Amino acid sequence: MSHPPAFVVLAAHLAWLSAISFGGIPVVLPEIHDLVTVSHHWLGNREFADFFAVSQILPGPNFIFMLSLVGWKLGGALGALAAALGIAGPSCAMTFVAFRLWHRFRDAPWRLAVGRGLVPVTIGLVVAGGWVVARASDAGWRGAILSAAAAMLTLRGRVNPLWVVAAGGALGGLGLV
Repeated sequence: MSHPPAFVVLAAHLAWLSAISFGGIPVVLPEIHDLVTVSHHWLGNREFADFFAVSQILPGPNFIFMLSLVGWKLGGALGALAAALGIAGPSCAMTFVAFRLWHRFRDAPWRLAVGRGLVPVTIGLVVAGGWVVARASDAGWRGAILSAAAAMLTLRGRVNPLWVVAAGGALGGLGLV
């Protein structure tokens, strides 16, 4: 019995994650990390963090690009396309239907309660995704300090996150991290 190619397994898992995520890819990033680095060993922690970093500097749908890079590594152009469709397809279809229903029931009292309830859930899931990426990329104490400082500046300060990313990139480019 033959097993499906790795990029098919990736695309199927991404389609499932796309269907259950509230708040986009950042909320399921820990699961994606576990899938590609721990469960299947398709990427190492450093390569996962590198794919994440490269995707963040590009404009547009950066997580789709990141997962397309993983798909490309596993199956070339077909793997990249499968990963992109796997992560974007189900959520786009469900968003279309949900938007139509949300608009239809705009005056229903439950709509406000659902909206308020999803906010803290989504924030918690995004923070968990950030934690996973920070742990995957911080090989030493300097990286951990840089990640903590970046989180504090972003969360507590009034610093534009682009400056924080630029400063981290400069420190890394100079070999200080």
